[in-house]
Amino acid sequence: MTEPSTEPLYGGYTRFELELEFVQCLANPWYINHLATQKLLQNPSFVAYLKYLQYFSKPEYTRYLMYPGPTLKALQLLQQEQFRKDILSPETVGRLVEGGVVATLGDSATTVVGGAP
Repeated sequence: MTEPSTEPLYGGYTRFELELEFVQCLANPWYINHLATQKLLQNPSFVAYLKYLQYFSKPEYTRYLMYPGPTLKALQLLQQEQFRKDILSPETVGRLVEGGVVATLGDSATTVVGGAP
């Protein structure tokens, strides 16, 4: 018989389940824009949390993502300070949405915002 998990629950969910739910929301450019308008993307602790969440790029965790391409690309872009500023612009969000969400973007945030590489 398997022993019950001793991992703490938060509202009935494990930390991994909550992190998975949050990281998958990052595939939505409008959600990222919302985080930016709330000034969360300027908060060093929150930026550090986004860096921590990059563990989802490891294959043993990527398999849990429903939309790995857009989710991982968003995490990658959120590591760039310029992207965290540019995402405040509705035009930038619109380009992300029109481009088939974040997964189809180029390698840098400058590609997203139409600037020079």
